[in-house]
Amino acid sequence: MATSTFLIYLQLLFFCLLHTTPCSATGGVWSILLPNIGISAMHMQLLPNDRVVMFDRTDFGTSRISLPSGKCRHNSTDCSAHSVEYDVASNSIRPLMVLTDVWCSSGALTPNGRLTQTGGWGDGSQVVRIYKSCAKCDWQEIQNGLNQPRWYATNQVLPDGRQIIIGGRQTFNYEFYPKMSATEDSYNLPFLVETNDPIIENNLYPFVFLNPDGHLFIFANNRAILFDYSRNQVVRNYPTMPGGQPRNYPSTGSAVLLPLQIKDGAVNTVEVLVCGGAPKGAFNNALINGKFDRALDTCGRIKISDQNPQWLMETMPLARVLGDMLLLPNGHVLNINGASAGSAGWELGRNPVLNPVVYRPENPIGSRFQVQNPSSIPRLYHSTAVLLRDGRVLVGGSNPHDKYEFTNVLYPTELSLEAFAPSYLDPSASILRPNIISPRTKSNMHYGRQMTIRFTIPGPVNPSLVSVTMIAPSFNTHSFSMNQRLLVVDSGYTAKTVGRSYHTVEVTAPPSGNIAPSGNYLLFVVHNEIPSPGIWVRIQ
Repeated sequence: MATSTFLIYLQLLFFCLLHTTPCSATGGVWSILLPNIGISAMHMQLLPNDRVVMFDRTDFGTSRISLPSGKCRHNSTDCSAHSVEYDVASNSIRPLMVLTDVWCSSGALTPNGRLTQTGGWGDGSQVVRIYKSCAKCDWQEIQNGLNQPRWYATNQVLPDGRQIIIGGRQTFNYEFYPKMSATEDSYNLPFLVETNDPIIENNLYPFVFLNPDGHLFIFANNRAILFDYSRNQVVRNYPTMPGGQPRNYPSTGSAVLLPLQIKDGAVNTVEVLVCGGAPKGAFNNALINGKFDRALDTCGRIKISDQNPQWLMETMPLARVLGDMLLLPNGHVLNINGASAGSAGWELGRNPVLNPVVYRPENPIGSRFQVQNPSSIPRLYHSTAVLLRDGRVLVGGSNPHDKYEFTNVLYPTELSLEAFAPSYLDPSASILRPNIISPRTKSNMHYGRQMTIRFTIPGPVNPSLVSVTMIAPSFNTHSFSMNQRLLVVDSGYTAKTVGRSYHTVEVTAPPSGNIAPSGNYLLFVVHNEIPSPGIWVRIQ
């Protein structure tokens, strides 16, 4: 009788797991990885060796971690580190020495996997920094690598592997790195002047995405354009987002390019999602009047590929400013960190939002948002988050002060590092979780060519619910993940048994650099919204 009951339980479990709509989620699990990494992680980038570079600023005094071997910054008595490398596998930190000020800077990975980091404040505003990860590697700095000072700018990797660096405080232009020649100049972008609030910009860290047609979607303040950077020409103006509220720094919402579905070598639908922020006047209200306005609770979603694109507005279950939006391997969007009142800026955020929210783009309107389990640590101004290869989200930072403050303040500087494990990592989902057995990580892909992926799944498989996704690792700071994109690649499922049971899926690599700029991606097999651990692939 007990055996029969157990079998019935298993059948019900399998039915629940294989249903196209997953059964109720646990809402995710939080864990502290390291209570003190020595710095507050203002900027964060995952590297293709599963290490994460983090840094804050260099001009506010000593951090809480020393440089190795008695090193000190040049012309300074500061012998502390303001950048660290986190090793995911060993859960350990290594201090790095950055010389010039990287405060509120930007960056992106090059096709060979190195981090190119640009701009900052003061002596760092026109500096380009290169980081190659190895046991003894450190930052290399190129003075005057930029034509213009770049503070609060945005970087986007282009199809040819170069980066375009757009904007910055009172810098209404763009430039490229690396330069094609020593005389290559910067180029004016009037859109940045048009969207600049004369009192407080509200167009810094513009949201920039590479459209599959090779142009750039640029959103600043409450407006967006499609921009042909090769001809310095606006090719399309999009409607102002309904309500006209600002969404960029210091109103600081967040944005993602929703998953790009590749079918027959093309992407037919391209959508952008912009969520949260602070209403007009919130910065000055908080700074001058001590009044902390409620954050925005709306998202705008637009099909930028439509002939007549219009914004679709949705209401989030939690108002949020300073949130970080991340694409998860199954195509869902995670909105994490932030506050429910105030603005970006020192001491200007209030009422931390401890609960992440998952947004499911394919669900009907009204059923897209799901509130997740809360953290116990406020993550406000200067917090960060990146996706790891195992599917967890690494979360760090939060320093709402102009220096490190740990006592007698409302929200102390946060030096801890924690991980959020989405519900797809819950043990109850393990029976459906794929595991890739070949190719091994660090494999090469070539545009338009096929690749066979072999994987195992412990439980029953629904072939119609198997997909393959690729995610470009992003540079995260100030609530925007630069270069973040998720591709759902062309694929076909088959099942084979050779010695032991395994499954294969044939995938076709993205067709061009417009859809997938050359470089490193995390590749996942997804079954019934449960992703495998990722493998690194490099497309070229």
